Amino acid sequence: LMCLRKMRIGVLGTGEVGRAIGTKLVQVGNEVMLGSRPRDNPVAVEWSRADGKRAHHGTFADAAAFGEVIFNCTNGLFSLDALRLAGEENLRGKVLIDVANALEFSGDQPMLASCRESLAERIQQAFPETKVVKTLNFVSYEVMVNPSLLRKGERQMLIAGNDVEAKRLVERILKEWFGWEEVVDLGDIKAARALEMLVPLWFRVFETMGTTIFGFKIVPRME
Repeated sequence: LMCLRKMRIGVLGTGEVGRAIGTKLVQVGNEVMLGSRPRDNPVAVEWSRADGKRAHHGTFADAAAFGEVIFNCTNGLFSLDALRLAGEENLRGKVLIDVANALEFSGDQPMLASCRESLAERIQQAFPETKVVKTLNFVSYEVMVNPSLLRKGERQMLIAGNDVEAKRLVERILKEWFGWEEVVDLGDIKAARALEMLVPLWFRVFETMGTTIFGFKIVPRME
């Protein structure tokens, strides 16, 4: 299998997740544009300065137009707004890797804004010509881009989406560029509900174990 060719990638969102993913993608040789609401977002400007000549910044629309593949790393409560600003025409026909979660914090316990329908499903409905793939949303940003922090043989990532070819591409990105050992396809975009429901569990594990460096894995029965 030939190595993945280097690409132009748009990363929407300038938080820890967006910056970590953007940096990793630059490190493995891609051209990356970090997108935010204003073109001159100081965090994005600083990131592009620090990450060298393949790192760029712009608006959501700039990044979506620039990228052959798009990562949604925005706050899940506002992802649909951000994607509308990115522009349907800039997302049409492209693979959108959705790593966001729509979380509401009441007291100290984060809850999903909706359990009936996942954020990824709502994105797919709003942008029917975009190939939405859900993944990475249930590990910390450190683990997303550096699964070698986890025990060898345990570095498994789960994905969901309607488009089979899009999922194969995302699987290769996860393995070749990010270093995940195994990628398990849970089927169509409805499976994103289950992936997003892992997030309250993630917070509980974080609270009790006191670390963000862990993942979840499907353990098959003994042969």
